[in-house]
Amino acid sequence: MSEKQLRICILGGGFGGLYTALRLNQLAWDKEQKPEIVLIDKSDRFLFSPLLYELITEEMQTWEIAPPFEEILGHTEIVFKQAVVTGIDIEAKQVQLDGSSELSYDKLVIAMGGKTPLDNVSGATLHAIPFRTLNDAYRLKEELRLLEQTDKDKIRVAIVGGGYSGVELACKLADRLGERGRIRIVERGDKILKQASEHNRQTATKALEQRRVWLDLETEVEKVESDTISLIYKGRVDVIPVDLVLWTVGTQVSELIEKLPLPHDEKGLLKTESTLQVLGREDIYALGDLINCRDATGQQVPATAQVAFQQSDYCAWNLWASITNRPLLPFRYQPLGEMMTLGIDNGTVSGLGMKLDGSLAYLTRRLAYLYRLPTLKHRLTVGLNWITQPIVELLTNSRY
Repeated sequence: MSEKQLRICILGGGFGGLYTALRLNQLAWDKEQKPEIVLIDKSDRFLFSPLLYELITEEMQTWEIAPPFEEILGHTEIVFKQAVVTGIDIEAKQVQLDGSSELSYDKLVIAMGGKTPLDNVSGATLHAIPFRTLNDAYRLKEELRLLEQTDKDKIRVAIVGGGYSGVELACKLADRLGERGRIRIVERGDKILKQASEHNRQTATKALEQRRVWLDLETEVEKVESDTISLIYKGRVDVIPVDLVLWTVGTQVSELIEKLPLPHDEKGLLKTESTLQVLGREDIYALGDLINCRDATGQQVPATAQVAFQQSDYCAWNLWASITNRPLLPFRYQPLGEMMTLGIDNGTVSGLGMKLDGSLAYLTRRLAYLYRLPTLKHRLTVGLNWITQPIVELLTNSRY
């Protein structure tokens, strides 16, 4: 790197971080202004998290939803470092990495995402499985494999949280386990999917009923043990036998983010301007799960992959604008609707004038996510696999 070349460090290779890096690499830079773009993530793979559920039913494979960063960035000038961020010195403009190495920056993008909090309920840390990462999915698949190999007549699963993740996971598990499955959703509110459209909520409720998923509404978790879950309903505690407890509620920022000398809200989330710059810092941008974000219209935006995807475009543009002396743009969130998978070959879609359910919604969701995969090469590879896989399976089965 030349002495005058700026360096942009992007912490986190999820939707916010990776897509910011890719967009930055595509923008028109004068040769003397183009910065070095460094993307840092603890994993060697990007995870397209909305498709994580498909791993449970083996509708998709790891390589399709979690391509290596090396593959994604192979034909770009983006530098990838697989490392754990252990500290950020915002005054010295340095990022500390595991192994005692340091990396200086001129502009910083914090997009490290959040984690699922498990320490608020007794026993949850030891006995509950979150569902956020590739390792979580692997752990769940292994637990399911072991349970399926037993002589248990019923496999009992409790899913804590009746939001999008809890409902989608319940439908996938119900389809995988079939008649052996006994699945319940535990939700502290009086209905599931409280943020969803009415069409999606009704379609999801019907899908759960068809799969005989039990709903424990207005219910809280008191304790999780190795083979039971204690539930509180209207002041009464019921102890329910379980084989698996899955935890899909809550997002918590890491201690590293909480300790930064930057403005936070009461939940520890970073406060940002509508330009996605951290309040009071022109050199630090933040996006995704770890910020309290209001867009240019003042609306509070949800912490979803769709939002992070849109934020990345604005973040990249504003970094480019700040370096090339152009005006920055305030983030404007455009809700593009909701898409959910509700089991194998079943889903629901609403938004942009559409209301779909069943197989057509499932296909629409798949095509929409195919379009959003990070590179054209990966889209083509995955799309070709989707087209040829049924043909290969048909030919294979016809031989036997």
